[in-house]
Parts: sequence; structure tokens; C-alpha cells
Amino acid sequence: MPKQIYTIITGSGSYLPTRRIANTGFSKNTFFESSGEPINLPTAEIIEKFKNITGIRERRYVEDNLVCSDIAFMAAEKAIADAGLDKELLDYIIVAHNFGDVKAGDTHIDTVPTIASRVKHKLGIRNPETIAYDLPFGCPGWLQAVIHANYFIRSGDVKNILVIGSETLSRVSDPHDRDSMIYSDGAGAVILTAVESDTPVGLLSHVARTDAVDQAYYLKMDKSYKTAEGTNLYLKMNGRKLYEYALKTVPMAIKAAIDKSGVAIDAIQRVLIHQANEKMDDAIVSRLYELYGRKERPEFSMPMIISWLGNNSVATLPILYDMIIKDQVKNHILNPGDHFVFASVGAGMNVNAAVYKMQETNN
Repeated sequence: MPKQIYTIITGSGSYLPTRRIANTGFSKNTFFESSGEPINLPTAEIIEKFKNITGIRERRYVEDNLVCSDIAFMAAEKAIADAGLDKELLDYIIVAHNFGDVKAGDTHIDTVPTIASRVKHKLGIRNPETIAYDLPFGCPGWLQAVIHANYFIRSGDVKNILVIGSETLSRVSDPHDRDSMIYSDGAGAVILTAVESDTPVGLLSHVARTDAVDQAYYLKMDKSYKTAEGTNLYLKMNGRKLYEYALKTVPMAIKAAIDKSGVAIDAIQRVLIHQANEKMDDAIVSRLYELYGRKERPEFSMPMIISWLGNNSVATLPILYDMIIKDQVKNHILNPGDHFVFASVGAGMNVNAAVYKMQETNN
């Protein structure tokens, strides 16, 4: 078989904010229903129920002097250094985010110039042929950007692409909405590089879907649940509907990507899934294995970091990958030749999944 072009990850980096916000940090919050009525439960009980469902005990918030493009830049610098790449050789910089540079104490979204252009500026890249653009696609944005990059690389036109996921959800969360405890901040980045191989390697397959007829507004921007708070818009979620949608669609999407790759389910060592809700993610991966007639899934098949990092949207998957590669997630490693899955679900409603094979040492 003649050699073909494949997309491999040659470097990764992440930025985790230093501000740790434990669940007890919400003890003084007053939570309201979407109707505007106060939730008729003690705040401590609301927090405990939240922890039992989501698995989240703490999350990270960016420092007040930082914005989305700052932490995207910090993750990018680490990924470039990890890859040992001259930054001027980057063909594309693609940044997945959804709210841009929201400043502390201000919910206004700032996306002009693009976050990708701001990152290119911060990196000091002079090459005009390093194309920079943003990709807003909900939580699956980073993986969708990887899918974009794969098409560019497989075309043979480009060699190196920087893909970043960066988000500061703490800046757009309503302190009077219990769902605000889910959200966190962070950034992750990878360098994707073209490699010629006579056997499949790197990104083997991917699938994506958008369901918008009935599901488009499961996540949306709206006013605070505390009606006297004014006209600022915050991220709002129909948690029950989103949960039902994810359990129905994500396992099928992952299976479609695995089947498309030609890799057997038993050869998949890990499922790297968007860290949205521990209970939901656990059910999704269990249902995936049920689709293959497996009553139980392998131990350690699903690495989880949500308990201490929360849901940082587009940053979840690149942060999780970077931490595993750098041996920072207990009981989880990725060895040469291993197969794993990326998967995500979020606003739109959008779902995507991809199968990746780690490069063998002799490739």
C-alpha cells in the first residue's frame, strides 16, 4: 500500500487557572428556579445534590486580569514548545471558544478581532500565511476544529496546525442559577502535523451531527433567574432535555466513528469524553458498550477530571489529553499503537466523535 497522509498530534499544552473554587464557595449564593421563584431548599442541600449528580467538588476560575485569549496563548506556547516546532511554520491557528474575551465583572462578549488573531498576535507570528480563525460550535468546538484541521492536512496543502480550546465560563454564569456550579475555565491546545505512513495512524475517522429543529435552544443566553438583577445575559441550560438528548445521540455517534474506523470496540483503550456531568458521561459510555453487546465496560475506560476541574467546555478534551500524555491522570496512559476516542456534546445541539491511533515508534 502506498503511503498516505495522516494527521497526528505532535505536541500538547494546557493552562489551568490557579483559583480553586470549592463547592463551599457557593454557600452564600441564593438560587432561583427559572420561574424566578427561590428554590425551596437550604443552599447546603442544593450543593450536596449537585455534587452527587455531577461529581464536581471544585472548579477553576481565571484570575481577574486574564481573558480567554490570554489563557489560549499560554496553552498554545506550551503545545508549540512540546512539539519542538518553529511557530512561523504554522499553517493555521484555529481557536474553539463560544464567548470570546469576557472581562471580569462584565458579561459582554468580545470577539473582534478573532481570538485566533489575538493569539497569533501574542505569539508574535509574522508569517502572513499562518491563517487564524475562530470556531464557535458549543462544547464540541475543539474537536470540530480538529476535524477541520484534518481535512486541511489530508488535502496535502498544509503541514502544521495549532488547534486551541479556550473558555471562561465563569464570566457568563448566573450566580443565582444552580447550574452555574457546573462551569469552569481553562485552555488546552495541540499541534496537528502531517505524516506519511503506509499504515493508518493518528486521526482515523470522525463523525458529527447537529440537531436544531427541536433541540437548538437547550443551551442559550438569557437573563438571570433572579429577575431583579437587570438585563445582563447568562448561559442557561435545559439540563433534563440535554441529558436525554446526550444519552440518545452520543453513544450512537461514538459507535459510528468506531465502525467507520474499522477498529474493534475491544481495541479501544480509552474514551476521552467531554467532562459535562459525571453521571451523564458514565451512562453514555456504558450505553456505548451496550450497543456492542457488552454488559460491562473495561475498567479505566473513561478518564475523568471533572471532580476537580468542572466543565470547561471546549477546553475539556485538549486538557484531558494533555494531562494523560504527561502522566497526570491516575490509572490512565496512552501507549504507542493504542486506540482511543474523542467525543463531545453541546450547544446547537452538536455532537461529534473521532477515533485516534497513537503513532508507533517505528512510523
